[in-house]
Amino acid sequence: MLRWSRRPPLLRRPLGWLTGRQQSVKDGVLALVLTVLAFVPTLSQIGAQIGDLPDHPSSPSSIGLTLAQTLPLAVRTRRPAACLAVVGCAFAVHQALGCPATFGSVGLYAALYSAGAHQVSFRRALAAAASAGYAVLAVVLHRLGSPQRIPDYLAFSLVLAGVWLVGSGVRRRRAEEAERRRLAAEVAAAAERARIARELHDVVTHHVTAMVVQADAAQFLLTSAPERAGDSLTAVSDTGRRALTELRYLLGVLEATGQSASASADRAPTLGKVGDLVAQARMSGQPVEFTERGEWRAQSVDVELAAYRVVQEALTNAMKHAVGQRTRVLVQHGDEHIEIEVATEGSARSSASAPAARKVGRGGGRGLTGLRERVRMLDGELVAGPRPDGGFRVRAVIPTQPAQE
Repeated sequence: MLRWSRRPPLLRRPLGWLTGRQQSVKDGVLALVLTVLAFVPTLSQIGAQIGDLPDHPSSPSSIGLTLAQTLPLAVRTRRPAACLAVVGCAFAVHQALGCPATFGSVGLYAALYSAGAHQVSFRRALAAAASAGYAVLAVVLHRLGSPQRIPDYLAFSLVLAGVWLVGSGVRRRRAEEAERRRLAAEVAAAAERARIARELHDVVTHHVTAMVVQADAAQFLLTSAPERAGDSLTAVSDTGRRALTELRYLLGVLEATGQSASASADRAPTLGKVGDLVAQARMSGQPVEFTERGEWRAQSVDVELAAYRVVQEALTNAMKHAVGQRTRVLVQHGDEHIEIEVATEGSARSSASAPAARKVGRGGGRGLTGLRERVRMLDGELVAGPRPDGGFRVRAVIPTQPAQE
């Protein structure tokens, strides 16, 4: 069954706003927790330390620098570059002044990761600025008497670069996943459009063809047998009503969600309505014999609709290319499959069957191609082509799928 639902833009925007709001709350909680842990004495030796300068007593300035390394994380996803700039400068000054070590210096790692994962523009410029800032910090610490050597500074820079690269890797994976979802959505949308096109083709082509044939018959009868022209005009009216009914069903499927989708499925054309197709073809002047064998059992919506469309398309082609030729419709219900055969008689040299033969010779029309795809999706098979003794035949085998209770 067709389903094509698209969330309106007015609904997408509030959901995006809600997601951003949740992320902001998470960032705020992270900043608050890290701020609290920064003042736990037992965690003071855990963090990012590079200067190893003599420690100075705690002072308001050291407390302020500690807070400057934790609180900016509240905007780490919304303003990653600004967060890294503030945290990085606070860390550098904290190390240069020899302030007491705190767990709050871990904020530098979090800021670097956030910049790698969430920064959108000027990523290279930000990385270059961060690298230059670290080089200046290393020179300043060396001038202030830091015992660290060049290998130590290089090792610490590799750690910082690794944190940035981890964030970049997460960003890359998210981008790839978003691209996969976008491509999958495009493929799904294209498939839905193709299915809708097939449905419209089956509905419109069949009924319009029948109405054209009936209208031509009525025009002929107006001059030859006026008393019978009314029946043909009535047939045109009835066919138009059937077309409107099926189009309403199709539009209902496209708009259906939830319970309304189930209601639309209940109104879908089924095998039980094949008799209506036969009656319509007979009203159009096409001699049709209808035979049904086996025990009928309710099938899934897809199977019922596919079987209905096979008969509909075959009768449409018969009315278009073999007007007045005897047509036989056979529907056989089996335990494992449903077999449908629609055969139109005609001599091998009949001009009526020639257009259909040429059409199949070029690979089949859009209707038959769509039917093959529909039946193939149900693991079935459809064969269509001219008969050896003239005429045309469409045969489909569709595996049964019992309707779910």
